[in-house]
Amino acid sequence: MISKVVIYYNPRCRKSREALQIIKDRGIEPEIRYYLEEPPTQAELSEILRKMGKKPRDIFRKSEPLYKDLGLKNKDLSDDDLLDYLIQYPILIERPIVVKGQRAVLGRPPEDIKKII
Repeated sequence: MISKVVIYYNPRCRKSREALQIIKDRGIEPEIRYYLEEPPTQAELSEILRKMGKKPRDIFRKSEPLYKDLGLKNKDLSDDDLLDYLIQYPILIERPIVVKGQRAVLGRPPEDIKKII
């Protein structure tokens, strides 16, 4: 069975649009998750991180003013605390993230998604 492809997508992000085009150019119609409107649950995001082999801190948009405003650079924050912030403020999630089966990758650069699709 072929695993479906899911892209956590922000249409206003050039990298997200490029990643979506790479997927479509391969003849794949992905499930598009507009994560700003429909944030992933804590369980979903934990599973994505596991598939990526990453920690919550690895997928923060550190250039986002909210990152600084919330003091998220603080090394004392636990992974659970950071995960809660990502769920509460999905604008802080780096994008695009592409998931296929048991693998997930951050599409920065967008060409990185070719590793799993």
